[in-house]
Amino acid sequence: MRAPQMIGEVNSMPPHGPHGPHGAGRKEKPKNASKTLRRLVARLKPFIPLLVIVFVFTVAGTLCNTVSPLVLGQATTEVFSAFERVMAGTGGLDFIAFNRVLLTLVLLYVAYSICQFICQFIMAKVTQEVIYGLRRDMKEKLDRVPLSYYDGRPKGEILSRVTNDVDLISSTLQETLVQIISAVVTLVSVVIFMFSISWILALVAFATLPLSLLATVGIATRSQRYFKSQQKALGKLNAHIEEMYSGNTEVKSFTREDAAIDEFNARNGEYFAQAWKAQFLAGVIRPVMGFIGNLGYVLVCIIGAVLYITGGIATVGEIQAFVQYMRQFTMPITQIASIANTIQATLAASERVFEVLDAEEMSEPDPSTITQIAKPCKGAVKFDHVRFGYDAQKPVIKDFSLEVEPGQMVAIVGPTGAGKTTLVNLLMRFYDIDAGTITIDGVNTALDTRSDVRSNFGMVLQDAWLFSGTIRENIAYGAKDPKEKYIRLAAKLAQADHFIELLPDGYDTIIKEDGTNLSQGQRQLLTIARAMLSNPSIIVLDEATSSIDTHTEVLVQKAMRESLEGRTSFVIAHRLSTIRQADIILVIREGDIVEKGTHEELLAQNGFYAELHNSQFVDCIDEDD
Repeated sequence: MRAPQMIGEVNSMPPHGPHGPHGAGRKEKPKNASKTLRRLVARLKPFIPLLVIVFVFTVAGTLCNTVSPLVLGQATTEVFSAFERVMAGTGGLDFIAFNRVLLTLVLLYVAYSICQFICQFIMAKVTQEVIYGLRRDMKEKLDRVPLSYYDGRPKGEILSRVTNDVDLISSTLQETLVQIISAVVTLVSVVIFMFSISWILALVAFATLPLSLLATVGIATRSQRYFKSQQKALGKLNAHIEEMYSGNTEVKSFTREDAAIDEFNARNGEYFAQAWKAQFLAGVIRPVMGFIGNLGYVLVCIIGAVLYITGGIATVGEIQAFVQYMRQFTMPITQIASIANTIQATLAASERVFEVLDAEEMSEPDPSTITQIAKPCKGAVKFDHVRFGYDAQKPVIKDFSLEVEPGQMVAIVGPTGAGKTTLVNLLMRFYDIDAGTITIDGVNTALDTRSDVRSNFGMVLQDAWLFSGTIRENIAYGAKDPKEKYIRLAAKLAQADHFIELLPDGYDTIIKEDGTNLSQGQRQLLTIARAMLSNPSIIVLDEATSSIDTHTEVLVQKAMRESLEGRTSFVIAHRLSTIRQADIILVIREGDIVEKGTHEELLAQNGFYAELHNSQFVDCIDEDD
């Protein structure tokens, strides 16, 4: 047999994968909040000195902000006293004292701004360091988990954990820590200042809190019921819209447009009926709270005036400062309530992230016991009494044995679910076998690292996956800095060069996400070119020509026969026309080899393979190879 045709060097290249979409995150409660919080705090431990600085400057900045109403009240008192002196004809404004108060006020505002800037700068650095480490750990973890991890979870959920959940943690760390410290310090200091000004006014201000709480709870309880109904109606409306747009052709072909519109109007009306009630009640909360708050301000002003007249309070400025403190008092309470919900959502997101980090990893051999497969390998493959099941209690491969000589083409056929693709997954160590051994050139693949095992393979799957980037970058994905002539040679061997040259930008054409600007057949040809360029010792073709038209299939088969010369190949096929030249055809049924031989030998046996063949070629003229 001829030596393999050399095209490029096997190596790795940074992927040009598309960015995952941001799915909608859902709010949920953490299952074990304390444990999750401890793990999250543990990631902050290396930054404790910086967090101490943040704490100090947050407290300092908050105190500057809470002291400022007192100083502003002194300025008001100075102006009011000056007015009284002018009216009495005994003097005017003491500009020295007034300017001193204003300067103090400016310094407080400047100090507050500087403290805020320092806190935000430090927290931005700490947050991004923590999130960088978290994303890095998740990426490394997802590289080490078995394929079964991805099989058992929707892709959208995994993407949501890597993007939405991590983003929520990032925003919470960036803002919430400073907000918690600021809210607590503000609340405590404001209460102290309010009581220091007048304990009577403080009690009057606090008297409105139960009224605010009752109003909020009462309105929120009623609105929550309508919001649930609104979301349910919205779900029905969205489902109908998606269904009608997805099946737009069928709706029009059966002239059901009027019925679709009637159904839409009915569901839209149901949504409207619930939505306006929910939004109305939600909108009522703010004016009601504003009314109660204003009522409190009126009471404070009236009682404050009485106290000023009777000498129970010293100055007008103190009344003004007290009113400002009333406004500041409600803000941290609202903040803390909002922060509590945010923390709960963040802990739930952190728990989902830590679930990824705790996932079971693929096992690798001990470094001291690794036996590497020679590079390049000869391609002798042996399955020895292999047993495997995705569920240990339900084996898919029961007792599989096979010997493949270097350079042989092995075709695997059988009904859906027979275990054809599973064999290839086991060969490339996407899954570990339950019993038996798989060897390449006599070396047990379980004794070598997965990356070393896979470096011997080139693979073309039925689902042609392309990355965002140019056609050139996609073909060169499995090679390190290949020369242009090798990229074009691989494309020519895969019969892809012709359509690439017809594109406006040729090999520099940008492929959209998922390759939607190319046909399925064109995408398949590019994946075949990619596999050829990597120059593997063993090639796996899983329905590689399923999306190619008959004419192109003939050309690709001819090119593949030339490129596969001297290489071991495993071809999974439903089209039996693509495997007639195979050295060995394995007929798999329920995880076992039921027939084995060449195309002619299996037809002569008149067994299951012959049934498959006849079902595909009945009433067709069998062409002479």
